[in-house]
Amino acid sequence: MFEIIFLFVLALIWIIFAVAQDLRTREIANWLNFSLVLFALGFRFFYSLFSDGGFGFFYQGLIGLGIFFALGHLMYYAHFFAGGDAKLMIALGAILPFTDNFSINWKIFVAFFLIFFLIGAIYIIIASATLSIMNFNAFKKEFRRQIMKRKKIVYSALLVGIFFMILGFVSGILFFLGALIFILTYVYFYTKAVDESCMVRKINVLKLTEGDWLYKSVKVGNKKVLASWDGLTREEISQLRKNHKEVEIRQGIQFTPVFLISFLILGYLWWSGRIGSLLGLFGI
Repeated sequence: MFEIIFLFVLALIWIIFAVAQDLRTREIANWLNFSLVLFALGFRFFYSLFSDGGFGFFYQGLIGLGIFFALGHLMYYAHFFAGGDAKLMIALGAILPFTDNFSINWKIFVAFFLIFFLIGAIYIIIASATLSIMNFNAFKKEFRRQIMKRKKIVYSALLVGIFFMILGFVSGILFFLGALIFILTYVYFYTKAVDESCMVRKINVLKLTEGDWLYKSVKVGNKKVLASWDGLTREEISQLRKNHKEVEIRQGIQFTPVFLISFLILGYLWWSGRIGSLLGLFGI
């Protein structure tokens, strides 16, 4: 039990630091994520070395790290996570195997992701709604522009939605499918409007930090600094500072609070023995 408490408290402290840094600077330092992995695996190794249970506890940490390494990269390349968030997710892979039994650890992994995506969805809805209200005039104008810009999508979604809703007289699920198509179309316009009207900022080039996302590619002499998901490098920032005073960057919603809330909920479910109940709700 001591080993689980140690890993939980260790991760909790690191996540709190990550949240504080993310909210203050909009980035998570690599040393923070990498040190969590080193401390977690180091503790697992020495605990296993002096325990009677062998190195199963250490090996499970490596397995968890491998699984979360793959998932973190998948989230990053799917543009769901920024680099710091992906690395924090990978680091948690060395923490979450609480036991030396893979079948139990697997349930912990699944429970964490269920909690994470549920909290993440609620968090994004609240955060985007707050942003749209705070920037209502700009949001309203951009929302209207997105619809006018993509009239063909609106009309197509309307026709397909009505078609399935008519078929709903045959099967009720088709009616809901038609309504869902129509609703998701406007959800797409809503997210695009929030992104364009609330998440783009013009800043002084002296305030640029490594990993910032350019809103649009910027010409620097005879070359261009491209807007990419990987963000700006130090060299690119240096080039921009020599040629420009201000640039537009795209700021994402800071996601580290979701890690903290999800980890605390997982801890509560683990200590109360209710992880099985959560998985049962999803038929797992």
